[in-house]
Amino acid sequence: MNAPDVAVVGGGIIGLAIAWRLTQRGLTVAVHDLAAKPSGAWHVAAGMLAAGGESTFERPALRRLLETSALRWPGFAAELEKESGVELGFDATGTLSVALTTDDLAEVAREWALRGVPALRPSELREREPALSPRVRGGAYLPDDRQVDPRRVVAALRSLLPVNATPVTDLGAVDAGTVVVAAGCGTAALTGLPVRPVKGQSVRLRGEPGLIRHVLNGVVDGRHVYLVPRAGGEVVVGATQEERTDHASTAGAVLDLLRAAIDLVPGLAEFEITEVLVGHRPATPDNAPLLGPLDGRVVVAAGHHRNGVLLAPVTADLIADLVASGTADPLLDEFRPGRFSCG
Repeated sequence: MNAPDVAVVGGGIIGLAIAWRLTQRGLTVAVHDLAAKPSGAWHVAAGMLAAGGESTFERPALRRLLETSALRWPGFAAELEKESGVELGFDATGTLSVALTTDDLAEVAREWALRGVPALRPSELREREPALSPRVRGGAYLPDDRQVDPRRVVAALRSLLPVNATPVTDLGAVDAGTVVVAAGCGTAALTGLPVRPVKGQSVRLRGEPGLIRHVLNGVVDGRHVYLVPRAGGEVVVGATQEERTDHASTAGAVLDLLRAAIDLVPGLAEFEITEVLVGHRPATPDNAPLLGPLDGRVVVAAGHHRNGVLLAPVTADLIADLVASGTADPLLDEFRPGRFSCG
């Protein structure tokens, strides 16, 4: 059998999206998944597609990348649904950013101002989201924020692509003209690049469908929490951010998440806990992704940290175009894998 044009090492949402775009460009592709069962950050992620956030205004290149990918998500989702026949849970209802206390309100009001959205009074928030606690002091509606179910996205992509479950430990042994490393936290071992795991814990609940209408992104007594409702009554509650590598779910983290969630939406106290999840976000020293050539044969697409789901469409397009044409889009300039090298 002839060697494929490209081997993609990593069977998560980034690697699969790249492989899909490469096949559309007429290249033969082999996907090598490093995990025997779902274990990547995508499996734990809630799937919030929000390009904003105060920190992104301090990094213009990253903000442009996030905004570009957010604009591509509707077309990406529609195309993938049509080709795979899998419904992705793509939802454009928008997000309510909410604050429980006066101090919480002061913390998030600057972000609303930067994004150019008006603050809403508590009564206006509850018109949009009747299940919110009457204690909520204020909020804002973010109409451009969307959500998707990452598990469905990966299932759709896998239905279109054969995936090889044989582990890859040596890129030199991979038989392909070009190798794309999209291995998440496994990228460091394969390439030597500085990608570290950042632990995150989340909880999935199930109960009355429609209790929550919007994604809720809240600050509760200084704790950040998000609630992502799915059709059928599932609500994803997340997520912690811990500089740890273990896989243990902890009582304290689950307690903090559930307390904050119920403080915002008291009705969630009646929901069933269906999953407690631990995952690891692949982070770099500057928390921006590594995108582009590592050498003449290896291309890297890793280190997406908290933004892997959001950045999947633009990453797939940029890396597929780079591999197919040999020319790098200027959007990649700030994310070169070699930017942490000495000298």
